[in-house]
Amino acid sequence: MKRSTWSPYLVLCLFLVTVTALAADTEPQLLRRSHASETTEAERDYFVYLPAGYDKDGSQQWPVMLFLHGDGERGDAKEDLDWVLVHGPLYEAWIQKRDLPFIIVAPQLPLYGREKTVDYIRDRQPGDIPQRLAEGVPHRPEEFPTPEPMQGAVPDSEIPFGSEGPPNGWFRLEGDLLLILDTVLDSFQADRNRVYLTGISYGGFGTWFLASRHPDRFAAISSVVAWGHPDLAPPLAKRQTPVWVFAGGRDPAVPVRYFYPGLNTLEELGHPEVRFTIHEDMSHDTWRRVYAGNDLYDWLLSHELGSSD
Repeated sequence: MKRSTWSPYLVLCLFLVTVTALAADTEPQLLRRSHASETTEAERDYFVYLPAGYDKDGSQQWPVMLFLHGDGERGDAKEDLDWVLVHGPLYEAWIQKRDLPFIIVAPQLPLYGREKTVDYIRDRQPGDIPQRLAEGVPHRPEEFPTPEPMQGAVPDSEIPFGSEGPPNGWFRLEGDLLLILDTVLDSFQADRNRVYLTGISYGGFGTWFLASRHPDRFAAISSVVAWGHPDLAPPLAKRQTPVWVFAGGRDPAVPVRYFYPGLNTLEELGHPEVRFTIHEDMSHDTWRRVYAGNDLYDWLLSHELGSSD
């Protein structure tokens, strides 16, 4: 019998090459994609995060999370796009290297001139954008100071904004957001029955607005530090879109008292799944705790659209 000429060293090398190739296929990816904005009439970019293991099985369909950032992360969606990495699930997945099993879609809201009037946008510096490290992860930023005492809140129906939310918000990009979402669903291994929508502050208001206008698109939604106007409740209640809302008990920017009218309207309309969590000890950056945990992601993944949707 002819003996094999394969040496143990060669076998080991081939094994290591194979393992390395397989590992490379499972690494997460952060992609930039472009689209022609219907709103700004200019080309704008957005992020698409692909989770670890995305390339391993071409038949697997992945849940999709559309994330809408807050006011401070606006930009031109070109050189400014990295500001979208500062907070939320994309920060957790890409910067903190959390293994979140979602395709995360993260567009950027235009400045609309707010860089001239809002200090925290005008004074921001590129060095404030977190960077993904080759080894390890950066330290998490300190939480906002909370000088306001914990004292609960009385509901207030005198809501400062209409159903679209604060001015120059995500409602102005409704067409763009749907176009981006449809493009991702068509271009990637996406599970159309598990599409989720979440956002913080300005993005939370955008979450309420977009979900109310298109409740058939989302298996579940979560708004963080942003209330929903009562006028947005009927479509969500009719569709029974699962809703989980978060507020900061010490939040001076988006006070808790304005959350109750919309949530109570949902329940009055017979909505069976409305969650409201107040982090009494937190300020406007309640999103740090929400997205750093696991509860929200697990809750989202527990919902999907029915086969008839």
